[in-house]
Amino acid sequence: MAAGADVAPALQRAWLARGPLAVALLPLSALFALLAALRRLLYRIGVLRQERVPVPVIVVGNLVVGGAGKTPTVMAVVSLLRRRGFTPGVISRGYGGSHEAVVDVEPTTPVAQCGDEPLLLRLRLGVPVTVARDRVAAARELLRRHPQVDILVSDDGLQHLRLARDAQVLVFDERGAGNGWLLPAGPLREPLGARMPPASVVLYNAATASTAWPGTLARRSLAGVLPLSDWRAGAAASRAALAQLSGRRVVAAAGVARPQRFFDLLRAAGLDVETLPLPDHHDFAALPWPTTTADVVVTEKDAVKLDPRRIGATRVWVAPLDFDIDATFEAALLALLPTTDRTDHGHPIA
Repeated sequence: MAAGADVAPALQRAWLARGPLAVALLPLSALFALLAALRRLLYRIGVLRQERVPVPVIVVGNLVVGGAGKTPTVMAVVSLLRRRGFTPGVISRGYGGSHEAVVDVEPTTPVAQCGDEPLLLRLRLGVPVTVARDRVAAARELLRRHPQVDILVSDDGLQHLRLARDAQVLVFDERGAGNGWLLPAGPLREPLGARMPPASVVLYNAATASTAWPGTLARRSLAGVLPLSDWRAGAAASRAALAQLSGRRVVAAAGVARPQRFFDLLRAAGLDVETLPLPDHHDFAALPWPTTTADVVVTEKDAVKLDPRRIGATRVWVAPLDFDIDATFEAALLALLPTTDRTDHGHPIA
């Protein structure tokens, strides 16, 4: 078990450089590149056909494997669209969900059915969220159930070519393209060309741009903390509560792709943290900290899997992120969307 747990970190390290492990995997990368290129060619010549839904579609995703800030970017894009008069909905594959059919996510939908990120988006944004392995099916079902929706944001799905899109948001963190090689020798799901793909904008969830593609920088910070039960009730985070935690030793638990980023944010806020990194999408079927633990701070992605009735005497705090995108990004994204009259809500359903 320990050896298996070391595979992902070993690959993550290998993907940052062109070392022996990465070089050994190059033949498999060549096969991956051939299959990916063939698939794109089949779409280009019409053997495989893209399907368009009656409203504009924005896809938010990563070219690299591993978390780069896709979920907070989806939240920021949805918030932007609402400010501009749109009525957005979100579609997702629902990683970690077990249901094979289309699921219209409600606040009470079990995480095991829909996945943690879709449930988080539904709770935080209050917009319709629909999950399916087939994103075209998810989009059509969402529009059928929620006819007021006039634009869709796809949480991931850059390689789901069957769903036609009007715009793409490509999210990178400080890793950039890693060693620049395709899976499994590198982290790339598709080649990083000299030019950006059409109808794309780039957002860097990092201090500086990490590829040669032009883009804008996201500003990432902690919004504060609040008790798990208050977070579940929809309350806002408090910076004052975060300041009060600075005098205590707290356990920081994170079942996300890159937990160190969360730990660094907590330390930057002045907290004395004992780190508890967990596998991405950890299910929290059992509490991973001792029952005698006084204070635990978790991410929102983890909070959706924690029932306040299960945590005993431990004080569990949720630490939401402030994730800001600037006016340049907003203008570039909106310019890619079809010109529509925002007073005309809804859409035709064939």
